[in-house]
Amino acid sequence: MNVLETERLTLRHLTIDDASFILELLNDPSFIQNIGDRGVRTIDDACAYISNGPLASYERFGFGLFLVELKETGVSIGMCGLIKRDALPDVDVGFAFLPQFWGTGYAFESASAVMTYGRDTLGLDRIVAIVSPDNDGSIKVLQKIGLTFERMIHWGEDGSEIKLFGPPETPTALANPPYAEK
Repeated sequence: MNVLETERLTLRHLTIDDASFILELLNDPSFIQNIGDRGVRTIDDACAYISNGPLASYERFGFGLFLVELKETGVSIGMCGLIKRDALPDVDVGFAFLPQFWGTGYAFESASAVMTYGRDTLGLDRIVAIVSPDNDGSIKVLQKIGLTFERMIHWGEDGSEIKLFGPPETPTALANPPYAEK
């Protein structure tokens, strides 16, 4: 099911048929370094990832990560969407692209469309993003879509620190942060 279209891209629901692409994307060294190792090593693992992640999110929340395809050719290039994580009070925007599609503006184009969709269609008041501190490319995209660095937060079982980006807010809202601060 197509969810969004931009000038150059189509964003649609992931399906089990996308397992080979997800296997490739999640095992790209840049994905593992910047986002994390999801332990997806086989087509069956990729099917489980899609079922337990995006498909479950569509069912539960009405949104999730979407497959990003080039509109002109239908080639899968990445994923972008909205994620509701148990560890965050807000919905966050996330994206990942195969390296050969970096530097093309596709991350900005898809993330901008997802942010607009979240606000205007889903009625989300606050959309945030989390990012590894040294992921400069993603940080630039987050800044370009209007998010600003708020603070470092502890993340995951190991308590590592990541950057939290959010929309510009009033000083009152920032005085009572819903996140564990460093």
